[in-house]
This record gives sequence, structure tokens and C-alpha cells, in this order.
Amino acid sequence: MFEQIYDKANKIAKEILKQKEVLVVTHIDADGITSGAIAYESLKRAEIDVEIEFVKQLGDDEVEKIKDRNKFTWFTDLGSGQIDKLKDLSFAITDHHVPISTHKMQLNPNDFGLDGTIELSGAGTTFLVASRLKKRRSIFDFFDTNLDLLKLAIVGAVGDLQDSVYCKLVGLNRKLLEKAVRNRIVEVVKDLRFFGKQTRPIVKMLEYNNDPVIPGISGEENNCLNLLKLLNIDPWKRWIETSFEEKRKIISELVKICINYGMHPEKIYRLVGECYILLDEVEGTEKRDAMEFSTLLNATARYGQEEVGLRVCLGEDEAFRKARNLLQNHRKVLSSGLKLVEEIGVEELENIQFFHAEDEIPDTVVGIVAGIVLNKINQEKPIVAFARSDKGVKVSARANKKLLDLGLNLAEAIKIAAEKVGGSGGGHKIAAGATIPEGKEEAFLIILNEIIAEQLKVGK
Repeated sequence: MFEQIYDKANKIAKEILKQKEVLVVTHIDADGITSGAIAYESLKRAEIDVEIEFVKQLGDDEVEKIKDRNKFTWFTDLGSGQIDKLKDLSFAITDHHVPISTHKMQLNPNDFGLDGTIELSGAGTTFLVASRLKKRRSIFDFFDTNLDLLKLAIVGAVGDLQDSVYCKLVGLNRKLLEKAVRNRIVEVVKDLRFFGKQTRPIVKMLEYNNDPVIPGISGEENNCLNLLKLLNIDPWKRWIETSFEEKRKIISELVKICINYGMHPEKIYRLVGECYILLDEVEGTEKRDAMEFSTLLNATARYGQEEVGLRVCLGEDEAFRKARNLLQNHRKVLSSGLKLVEEIGVEELENIQFFHAEDEIPDTVVGIVAGIVLNKINQEKPIVAFARSDKGVKVSARANKKLLDLGLNLAEAIKIAAEKVGGSGGGHKIAAGATIPEGKEEAFLIILNEIIAEQLKVGK
């Protein structure tokens, strides 16, 4: 199976190398930015003129504008769900979302029986083609060309939460990771899987963690301070500055707290897992840890600064400084978004739960807020979030592995429900999105609730 994927990547790369100029079109999340950066940089190195554009979605308007450019277009981290609209274009697609059909110039893990939700990201798929944009030095080594860009494939996968189900990367992502480890690009560390180990004081790392939500710790600064005082550990130093013994004490106490509160073993298991360290980046910065790097990138394009994210991936220091400022704003927006949901509450239907943020949460981040909220509420139903956008109403849905095991497929359910109310959508089984006309939210929810009821019934 992997050999077939490598072979198709090689064929697509050969077609791209025939082009004098290429337009890269990519998505505006961490996976999209890293995908675009990989394509952009590899084309430059192949001495092909390249331009790049970032889009929220690939709708009719966006496709028409691309057609007007009259250039060979490389779609990264999108395109597979809209391939029927691209018939008048010369293009290549490296995507991992559920495709509506196959195509000779499309590389998508789903076409080969892999799960694009966890086994290969958009950045990883793009890297497979980028790694062949120059002749291989050895027929026994698939990834020699543009090997340094492999770290961006790891960041993209983590940014797309592809390591969240098993607390590690699996599938073809794993193959890419192993290559990165062998070449001293990435180090795999078994550690606490909390955000901020490189940059946050320990007390803040504990306070702001929400995966899993730890009773009495998450969101409780004083309790976090008391815990660290009890363990005789300085709360204001960073995790990377603590000793192995100090880390062991903290993790042990967190596990005890979870057990005492009767937390499900599956959630406790999520405390510790694989973390990915980028060895050529400066320790103590957001770019050192794949999880923090991906969040930094999300904080750029989500606020219309995608070019900053691109330049961060390409190693520009000034862009990194700008991205850090955007990250501070991103944290404030997420915090206010979470407070809003606490105020308005989450409503429940038989098979789904939902909230409507109206204009209070940007449509570009409402899905992130929904994912965080899901960790704090009913785990037996997927969550659906609405927010107004310039195209209508943005829908973002999130689920968990337990629901997937019961037969849930959000990508399929969201797509069908959106189309029935005059919108469009798609995505992954565990995370999907759509845009629907304003005023159609209730009808959408009724249809979606019925579809998910049928999925879960069949799954049982």
C-alpha cells in the first residue's frame, strides 16, 4: 500500500516538474500553512516560479478566481472535496480530507485505504510529492530530497490533531516521523502532553490544560500553586527546566487526582504520550515543540496573517516575532470564546449538542473553541458550533474516538445535512465543517440529528 502511494507521489511530482510556473492554493489552519510552505519552498528549490494563496474554503467564487489566473494549480490540504469543480483546470491535489472521487493528479491517503484523520495529514501528503521534486540520490531512500521540510509535515500532522486519538502519530505519519528521527530532525519524547512545556510557567501550563480536564486543577490557579508548593517545586519555572524527579512527582499527583475523582481510565491515559521536539529550533521557544509550533501557526492565518505563518515556516525571524504577538491575541480570543459558551450554555438534542456564537466568536476559530468545550462536557454526543461568516453561517463539528468507534462519521453527516439546506461541507470523521445559509440552523440540526442517530444505530 505504501509503495503505491510513493509511486503515485512520484508520478505527480514528474508532472509538476514540467511546469514553468505554479500557483499553490492552501487552507488557513496549521496543516494548511505547513502544506503550503512545503509546496512553496520545494517549488522554489526546483526553480519553478511559484505564487501562493490561502483560502478559508474552496467555493465557487474561489474556483472562478483561480481559473482566471490560468496557471497550473497545486491544491494542498484541500481540493479533494471539490474536485468536480476543477475539471477546467490543470492541477495537482495533495489532500487528506474525504475525496468525492479519484483522479490521476490527486494524492490522498483515503484513496489507498488509509484514514486521513489520523494516518496522514495534508502536510504529510504534500511532503511525499515535494520529496520527489528533484531526483532521488538513492533508489533505496524515498525522502532524501527536501528532507529538512519533513519537520513541517510533523508540525502539520500535530496541528491537525492526528496524534490525539492514540497520543502518538500512526500510519504513514509514523513512517515520516521515523525518517525524521533517523535523520536527527525530530526527537520523540514520552512526556506530559500539555501545551506550553517550552514557554509557559508550570503553574500556567497546568491551569490552562483542558485535554483532559483535571478536576480542581484545570482553570484553578490557586489549586495549581498549592499542588506545586506541596511538592516543593517552583511554580514559575518552565516544564523544560524541571528535573526528571520533579516531573515524575507532578505526573504522579495528577494521576492520583484523576483516579480519586473517578475519571475514566481512557482520559487518564491521555495525560502522557509522545511529544515531538524539533531539534534545529531554539529550546524554550514555540518552534521547538510541534504542538506549540502548530498553535503559533493557527494564530496567524486565523486572523488574516497567513503570509506571516508561511514566513515562520521558512525561518524568518521578523515573522516569528509577529506570530508571537498574534498568538497572544489568539489566546485572548479563545479565552473570551470559552467564557461566552459558559454564559450561553450548550443545548442538547437526542444525538448532538450545540451552541451558536453569532458574531461573538470569529468563524475561523469557533471550531477550536468547540473542540475545547467538548473536553469539558458530555462526551456521549458530538458538538456542533455555529458562527456567522461573510458566506453565511459557519458550522464546525467535533467528536471523539469513542463516538467514532460507535459508527459516527461527521464528514459524511455534515456534508449531507449541509447540502439538504442549501450549503456545503465535509472534513473528517472526527472533525468536520460546513457553510449554510443564515436561518437554516434549526433545519440543519434536525437533519444532522437524524443522520447521526442512524450512524450510531448501524454502528452498534
